[in-house]
Amino acid sequence: MDTMLPLVFVVLMALAMLIYVVLDGYDLGVGLLLRGADDAGKDRMIASIGPFWDANETWLVLGVGLLLVAFPLAHGLILTALYLPVAAMLIGLILRGVAFDFRVKAHAEHKPLWNTAFWLGSLLASLAQGWMLGSYVLGFRDDAIGLAFSALIALCLCAGYALLGACWLLMKTEGALRAQAAAWAYRALWFTGLGIAAVSLATPYASPRIFAKWFVLPNLFLLAPIPLLTAGVFLFCESSLRRIRRGVEGRDGLPFAAAVLLFVLAFAGLAYSLFPYLVADRMTYVEAAAATGSLKFILVGALLTLPMILAYTVFVYRVFWGRSEDLSYE
Repeated sequence: MDTMLPLVFVVLMALAMLIYVVLDGYDLGVGLLLRGADDAGKDRMIASIGPFWDANETWLVLGVGLLLVAFPLAHGLILTALYLPVAAMLIGLILRGVAFDFRVKAHAEHKPLWNTAFWLGSLLASLAQGWMLGSYVLGFRDDAIGLAFSALIALCLCAGYALLGACWLLMKTEGALRAQAAAWAYRALWFTGLGIAAVSLATPYASPRIFAKWFVLPNLFLLAPIPLLTAGVFLFCESSLRRIRRGVEGRDGLPFAAAVLLFVLAFAGLAYSLFPYLVADRMTYVEAAAATGSLKFILVGALLTLPMILAYTVFVYRVFWGRSEDLSYE
């Protein structure tokens, strides 16, 4: 089989999932932080993600769709092992969607119920995604170590999403809510760092092959810039948030950019560790790929769909950029 075509789909799938984690990550994070604000703050928080959150989930559909059609064997193995957390994630995303629409239209006495439902849906989806990541990194281990690690990564990914969401609010809100978002982001940053460190240490532990890719000479020196850069970005984000909390005027977008870069670096490190396997040490992307003729046919659809999604995403963010206003359906 031609290995170039499956590799193209690996890149497209990885790109879709990375964009999803960043974009839907911040609006899931806003949902996780919702309970910490007053009623007026909750409205402004929802307004800050109103034009974007639904479109952000398109990237999840694209990524999972590419996994299904381009790598059906891996899709079957991964989704079978992660059936319950996937179901929990979908329930959470559905609950978020229902709550988002009903909270604006509900009577005042029912609004707290839909606020809680939106928070609960965000929490359930975030925990499920973190659990899936932890289980995937350790090759779907179901012993005590595997379950404990999955639970830890579930909590840390929630912190990562909260970091993205709080940094997003720094750019989109003003006044007391902005100050509150800076405090949220500072606390979430440390738990996010814990999650990145846990994945970085557990991945080589889970596989001698991955250990050799990172720690056997000369790779140890060649790859050292990745963890060093990650640590540098972490410290820059911490410093930026500390200055904002002290009231020092600066660019509110810097913490969000740093948080996104943390996710990108962590994703790049994990991708390097796992490649060429889609399932750690069990199935490579070539072994999992569909027939060449099928991939060529699917590629045409992907090359038509991906630019349209990118163009729409850029258009929406350009139109609705800036400080958010009150959300209204009128």
